[in-house]
Amino acid sequence: MSLNRRKQVVILGSGFGGLYAALQLEKTLARDPDVEVTLVNRENFFLFTPMLHEVAASDLDLTHIVNPMRKLLRRVTFFHGDVEAIDLRARQVVLSHGTAHHHHEREYDHLVIALGTITNLYNLPGLQERALTMKSLGDAIYLRNHLIAHLEEADFDCCIAMRESLLTFVVAGGGFAGVETIAALNDFLRAAIKFYPRLHEDLLRVVLVHSGPVILPELSEKLGAYAQKKLTERKVEIRINTKITGIADRGVALSDGTLIKADTLVWTAGTSPNPLLETLPCHKERGRLVVNQYLEVPDWPGVWALGDCALVPDGTTGIPYPPTAQHALREGKVVAHNIAAAIRGGQKKPFTFSTLGQLAAIGRRTGVANIMGINFSGFLAWWLWRTIYLSKLPRFEKKLRVALDWTLDLLFSKDLVQFLTLRAPTVSYREAESQLPSQASTSAAGVLLEDSSEGVLESEKGKRPVKEGDRNGK
Repeated sequence: MSLNRRKQVVILGSGFGGLYAALQLEKTLARDPDVEVTLVNRENFFLFTPMLHEVAASDLDLTHIVNPMRKLLRRVTFFHGDVEAIDLRARQVVLSHGTAHHHHEREYDHLVIALGTITNLYNLPGLQERALTMKSLGDAIYLRNHLIAHLEEADFDCCIAMRESLLTFVVAGGGFAGVETIAALNDFLRAAIKFYPRLHEDLLRVVLVHSGPVILPELSEKLGAYAQKKLTERKVEIRINTKITGIADRGVALSDGTLIKADTLVWTAGTSPNPLLETLPCHKERGRLVVNQYLEVPDWPGVWALGDCALVPDGTTGIPYPPTAQHALREGKVVAHNIAAAIRGGQKKPFTFSTLGQLAAIGRRTGVANIMGINFSGFLAWWLWRTIYLSKLPRFEKKLRVALDWTLDLLFSKDLVQFLTLRAPTVSYREAESQLPSQASTSAAGVLLEDSSEGVLESEKGKRPVKEGDRNGK
């Protein structure tokens, strides 16, 4: 490496940890002309995941919970692409971008690994081919389209025999993601089905499958029981102490031997660290990179890890911190401070943080929350959920858009539009032989010059294909 080149800080991943590290460096190191900070992410936006289920349930517009990276970051360089490889010994990363996958090798002085987790299907039969997930904006849009498509199909008389499987929806996992997903899904389906004349609400079956004795194990048993009671009152069927064992044409198989006749399985029951971490010669536990109190990866100077892909020790209890957004964003700020201290000289800061609280929305303007050790439930918990998360959503523009969406949701019914990315149909005909201007139609009545009438009339006698519009009488 050249001694006179700019110091390179590379951040891999733009979840809560990676983004907040970049935002903090934007205020500090990124101002220095001799330091270049680069954030790498496969999507060109930051996704506010706590509100993801509201996109799937048509409560929020799909663009309102995402922030473009290029509006969030002005001094930090943004690389829109994929991480192909990490070479800790050579102190470089291999990146790719574009449809042609142009490859770039980027050297670094400091590397921040914030690659998060991916959904783990545990190699269960049929899940890879059939299960839906809820990790990305695309997942939420796909789920919304899937729900609407099933309602549309079930509304036809020819699908009466298929209605049970079309209108049965199973969600696996009773944690925050699963409970918020099924609550939003249940509200959406029961509101939407009123617009389908051949369907009625009693045809719907919404099932939550959870492996533990009570849902929302991250909260107290009392709050979990409250959420379970409320969802049951809203006709959500909850199967506790049960696991999914597979899905096939006949339906979703459960560990108690039950077969639920359903075409839809939303999987929120497991995650694993990014597989790229497996290639790194670092100490790991359950696939997560073990770091010290300063969020450094031991034995690899200049390498830092945070968020869901890191095992961060709590210096007080010795128990690793939970992989939550509130921890990740604060870890990002600490990493940025420590990198600045390493480059400029200064005192590194250990990561210490106590969980402020946890909240979950369970539909119909109710929620459960534990804030500073105090339990809340019902409308107040739901109001706290919306207030706190709205305050955490980056940029005033997005806060305003979400607030407007929530306000309009009080006045109007849920939108049933499918956001499909299909291109409009086209046709492709061979271009007719070129004609002189004098050979074209010369009047509104379609009078043709005698020289060209034969050729024009011949083409109208059937030598061109029939257009789609012609078949429809257009």
